[in-house]
Amino acid sequence: MKSAAATVYAFPVSPERRWWRNLLRVPYAPRAVFADLRESEQQDLDARQEPVLLVILLAGMAGVLTTPVAGRLLDDADYDGLVVAVWTFVGGGIYGFAVYMLGGLALWLGVRGMGALETDWRSARHLLAFACAPVALSLLIVTPLRLAVFGGDVFRSGGSDGGLGGLLGWLLQGAFAGWSLVLLVVGLRVVYGFSWGRAAGTFALVALFLAALTALPAAL
Repeated sequence: MKSAAATVYAFPVSPERRWWRNLLRVPYAPRAVFADLRESEQQDLDARQEPVLLVILLAGMAGVLTTPVAGRLLDDADYDGLVVAVWTFVGGGIYGFAVYMLGGLALWLGVRGMGALETDWRSARHLLAFACAPVALSLLIVTPLRLAVFGGDVFRSGGSDGGLGGLLGWLLQGAFAGWSLVLLVVGLRVVYGFSWGRAAGTFALVALFLAALTALPAAL
């Protein structure tokens, strides 16, 4: 006879809760999370929406903080910490959404170009979003660290973050971006069953698409 202590009760986990857990797991257990991305049930797809939204917002905010514009916001006397925070939130939302849509489109075209013709745009966007989890995480680690060391000079041109310490901060930020690229390769292999060569080919097609998109306004 089993004791009460030895009895294990299995409680069903809602799809929403499972995807919030997956968001936390993807940096260190990406294969299991990307395998879940192969699910195509509508309930499962809907459950991903809020984690995806959070990732693209945080990653977008991390992205705009790496732009030259962010590095000189406090040069303007009309800007203060609150204005910088609002600028980061709004600009990050716009930037993250643009990367999510256009980057997802480029990834979808690249995946189709490598022979995965049955995939859809949403699947590619979700893959991109979860691969960007380390970039989103950098907003919670790198940005507070830079602010703690350099203060408001992070948002001023010619500030104290221009030396070796600033360079180390940028290298740390780059490490998180590289981490996301690794996750994207893992995702391509798990979700679409790509070999290393096909994953590299997808990157090449994505790069060509984005380069063409960047050059298009100059050609018009």
